[in-house]
This record gives sequence, structure tokens and C-alpha cells, in this order.
Amino acid sequence: MSLGLAIVGCGKMGRLIEQLAPAHGFEVRAKFDSRNNAHAQALSNETLRGVDVAVDFTAPNAAPENIRRLAVLGINAVVGTTGWSEQLPSVREAVEQSKTGLVWAANFSVGVNLFIQAVAHAAALFAKHSEYEAWGWEIHHSEKKDAPSGTLKKLAEEMRAAGYSRPVSLSASRAGAHPGTHEIGFDSAGDTITLRHAARNREGFARGALEAARWIAGKKGFFEFKEILGELG
Repeated sequence: MSLGLAIVGCGKMGRLIEQLAPAHGFEVRAKFDSRNNAHAQALSNETLRGVDVAVDFTAPNAAPENIRRLAVLGINAVVGTTGWSEQLPSVREAVEQSKTGLVWAANFSVGVNLFIQAVAHAAALFAKHSEYEAWGWEIHHSEKKDAPSGTLKKLAEEMRAAGYSRPVSLSASRAGAHPGTHEIGFDSAGDTITLRHAARNREGFARGALEAARWIAGKKGFFEFKEILGELG
């Protein structure tokens, strides 16, 4: 039996999720975009009838309001919008108070999340060798709003958490239709070590979000995608 899915944000990712939803056991029962859902005003019991999970790929100024409204309405959510991490504590509180479920990530690609773990492990190793300095770089399509990306910021955050306390120089490029490449490097006078993840298209992000939506259906709690990776598939 198909689960009901609402797509909040009908850009490139929203359209791809709609296309792939049936293969993941979902029926799209509601769609919202910036024209009809300013300040989450279109989200209601009526418009979300039959919806089990909502997927939000909108904008940094829209996602927190959408999440809070969905929580009030008792709808579980998956959020792939980036650029709003400063509001994570208040959003977590709203989800927990409503006793709903949410999965969020700066990036829903399974490969990227495994890459983040690999980078954190490498950072822990290089932290012990002061001659190595680090950088991070990424490129995305010209329409991406935040730079550096949420994923690159997450990589730097995980490096610090792993014990790499020296500065990490971050830079970003925006051009064309590039789906996303992230690179972390460690450099010394004697050598350079580079770790890189390159996406071929957006399909991996969409499939990861749909797997997370399938997983969170009927559950309660506030989760980061990396926490549930081992339970997918």
C-alpha cells in the first residue's frame, strides 16, 4: 500500500522526487510552491489530507516555518533545505513538542554521507600532524542560493568534531548546471592528500530523501540522516 507524500517546494529536486516517488512506495497527494505557500499559509488539515510524510526542498527563509506548521498539523517531515541551521534548536523543540518525526540533512546522498564519515576519520588522523593544513572547496550550479554549501560547512564541522582544531580554508564556485562536487584536502611541504565526492546527477539526493521519508513514516523523533543510514535499504 502506498504512503501519501506531500512535496513542499516544486523546484528541480521537488520535481525529481515526484518522478521517483512511486518506485519508493509513495503516492504524491499534495504539492506546494513559493507562489501558493508563502509563510506556510497553504499547509492545512484539508490540503494535507491523506499525507503521511512531507518532503521540504524550499529556501532557507521558508523551511523553518514550513517545518513548524507541519509539526502542528501532525505531519512527519524530511527536510533537505540548507542554510537555516541556526534555527535547528527551535525547530527540534517544535517537532518534539508535537510528537511528530523529522529527518534533516545538508545532503541526502548516501554517498555524500559516507564521504563525510571518511573525511571525519581522515581529519582525526591529520589532527596529530601539525605540518598539514586543510582546505575545503565545492562547486554547484549557478542557481544554488547558499555558498559555501551546507554540505561543505557540515564537512568542516565534522572535521572540528573529530579533533582537527586548525583552520580549514573554505571556498565555493557557482557555475552552469553542476550537480555538486565537494573536496577536502590536506597539504604539507612534502605532499598533498585530496578526498573528493562528485555527484553525477541529482537522483542520488532524491532517492536518499525518499528512503528517509519511508523510514520516518509513523515514527517520532528528530533525526539527522547520518543517524539512520544503517537502517535503510
